Amino acid sequence: MTRSLSAAISGIDANQSMLDTIGNNIANVNTVGYQSSDVQFADLLYQQAGGAGSPVPGVTGGTNPIEIGSGVRVASTLTNFAQGTIQQTGVQTDLAIQGQGFLVTSQGGSTYYTRAGNLQLDALGELVTPEGQVVQGWVPGANGQINTSGPLSNLVIPQGQAANPQVTKNITLGGNLPTWSGTGTPPSYTATVTAYDSLGGQIPITITFAATTTPDTWSVVATAPNPGGGTDTLTPTGTTISFDPTSGQLTSSAPITLSGFTGYPDLPAGYSMNLDFPAPGTPQAVTQFAGTSSIQVTSQDGFPSGSLNGFTIGSDGTITGNYSNGRSQALGQVAIATFANNEGLAKVGGLSYQATVNSGAAQLGTAGAGGRGTLVGGAVEGSNVDLGTQLTDLIVAQTAYQANTKVVSTTATVLQNLVQTA
Repeated sequence: MTRSLSAAISGIDANQSMLDTIGNNIANVNTVGYQSSDVQFADLLYQQAGGAGSPVPGVTGGTNPIEIGSGVRVASTLTNFAQGTIQQTGVQTDLAIQGQGFLVTSQGGSTYYTRAGNLQLDALGELVTPEGQVVQGWVPGANGQINTSGPLSNLVIPQGQAANPQVTKNITLGGNLPTWSGTGTPPSYTATVTAYDSLGGQIPITITFAATTTPDTWSVVATAPNPGGGTDTLTPTGTTISFDPTSGQLTSSAPITLSGFTGYPDLPAGYSMNLDFPAPGTPQAVTQFAGTSSIQVTSQDGFPSGSLNGFTIGSDGTITGNYSNGRSQALGQVAIATFANNEGLAKVGGLSYQATVNSGAAQLGTAGAGGRGTLVGGAVEGSNVDLGTQLTDLIVAQTAYQANTKVVSTTATVLQNLVQTA
């Protein structure tokens, strides 16, 4: 009789664990990045009351063993790593993983893994979890490039950081210069651009194209105001460009060198820049067709200094800083970890996990590569708890718990009757 009592007690304990797990799941139904758990049961050792008997032909048949179980135990608690619903928040620090993988974080010299992407910036500009763990990834090197094969570092987004200016080295032209019949006053057209010196100071440049008496040939004169007074001519005397009279395309796309800047102390000595023409026949090329003028500067590669005023996180985890001067540059890239056995990870609270001998070592890489999921900026992954399933399991656990208590009370009654009749 004591066997039934101990078996029922083990059933009560096991189903209490199931109730505890269900209660925790329901409590976290609205917790960002929470993965629900499920209790798995296994039976305990058996007492063999009778062994198996082999059949004897013509005499007797075989008999099966007689075994009496001693109860149940919790074999494991499995975590459900199914994808939770992606919820848009509009918060630029929030980050959701669509697919497999974990964010890598660090705190107190220990490494953790999480799918909870409700991140924020601390006083140092570090990207951190609500628990204060710093998100890990790769940062640009001295050349501005990100080496995703290198060691992980804290990801920092320095708000207000200044971006260095860049001196203009190339000015690119595009558009059309109308054909001229050769009669009347030769037409001329201008294109203007603001270039930048080494410290981001502005250099206004005017480029004048004037038709010449030579058919299909235009003179080119670039000028810039001299800060000390007057005007600097930047093109050599007699600089021209020519067009093929049949196709209207430039006969040469060689750049024109602009030099002779005076009164600009923030330009290096002997400084020059290129006036570039796209290759003839391309959509961006300078042409000589009938019609109106559309000659203009299409781009220049200099820019002033600027301050960081925002950032975005791409699907591959690249954090791109946006600066007030209209420029953007990579500030870092978020690392994603995957494991051979997610179920082997150890839960340490705060929606964080740590690797164990049964999870395998973390395999680090970028989002969207090597089977890792992609990242969704401005969003979080919601809890994957299925409330309907949990409520159903709650009824099952409650029924099993009550049934085991009934076994205890029934066994107690039988024992009491046995004592009274002894």
